[in-house]
Amino acid sequence: MILPGETLGVLGGGQLGRMFCEAARTLGYKTIVLDPDPDSPAGDVADRHLCANYEDEFALQEMSNRCAAITIEFENVPATSMRYLSQRCQVSPSPEALQICRNRIREKHFLCDHDLPTAPFAVVTNENQLEPAIRKIGVPALLKTATGGYDGKGQTFITEEAQIESAFCELGRTPCVLERHLELSLELSVVVVRTADGASCCYPVAENQHISGILDTSIVPARIPSSLARQASHLATRVADSLNFNGVLAIELFVVNEMLLINEIAPRPHNSGHYTLNATVSSQFEQQVRMLCALPPGDTALLSPAVMCNLLGDLWESAIPPWENMLQQPTAKLHLYGKRKARRGRKMGHFTVLEQDIERALRISQEIKQSLASSLPP
Repeated sequence: MILPGETLGVLGGGQLGRMFCEAARTLGYKTIVLDPDPDSPAGDVADRHLCANYEDEFALQEMSNRCAAITIEFENVPATSMRYLSQRCQVSPSPEALQICRNRIREKHFLCDHDLPTAPFAVVTNENQLEPAIRKIGVPALLKTATGGYDGKGQTFITEEAQIESAFCELGRTPCVLERHLELSLELSVVVVRTADGASCCYPVAENQHISGILDTSIVPARIPSSLARQASHLATRVADSLNFNGVLAIELFVVNEMLLINEIAPRPHNSGHYTLNATVSSQFEQQVRMLCALPPGDTALLSPAVMCNLLGDLWESAIPPWENMLQQPTAKLHLYGKRKARRGRKMGHFTVLEQDIERALRISQEIKQSLASSLPP
């Protein structure tokens, strides 16, 4: 075990890194962040911010010398950097798991190899594979880059077969996955916590609503039959076991004709798990610290039904949002990420409404969103 007083490192300085550092500090650890952005939100709260590239050998060496263990805040950090660090100190997730989850092609093949359900797909790495792929998958379809895509970025919607070539060109002719576009009943997610010796526990299933590819609202517990919730948790545990994962893992799921399909795997805490900061015994970020330090997992029990809503940079378009409208609501909890610049579509914070009646929580969250938007120009 790595006990409080030691130093922990995180690659990535965004809001997930910030919340990891806050959880680590609460538990009594020091933190070091490696991120090339001098204004990184995590760097503002860490004990030390190494402002350098993720592949900077001197920065990686300093982290490995000073940290007892190191984790990530997002999967697009180079797996080579995690491999370098893993030879010098304790890391989570493993470089092998990261290598799979950071690349859609490897992720899709991993799911198929382990009989885990996913949408029909085809791999496209060059122009010669475009026609066979679109014939196999059909339209409508989504062409997604193998790496680097998030929040609706790095993907193009295709409605006609003839669009496939221009879509591939639009995405930079980089390796892609072509997925069949399915009519979804719901989108769900499960955050699972797994120890190095294979013990695991799941948080309650979240029901997710997206706008323009960006998560807008998470409703917990998901308004689904208990049997489907058990299936979702079972699938998430199977994924974690198949990866031999140690840490916090999020699984995004589609509900299609009452069947569950795995959309994506995130080897880290997840946006849809932010409700755990207020609504569960232990947050997903405390669990990230615990798993990194080989401590027993905390309790994942839900203390209150919750609705979590993202706050995007669009709200800052004309002025600072009228926070007084939210803060007058006693069951709402506001979290701002400390980002210096607001941009359209950029996640600047979130809020969570806690109510014993989930429909009441959803209604209050919608009222808060409308009041915050009231300051925007028509």
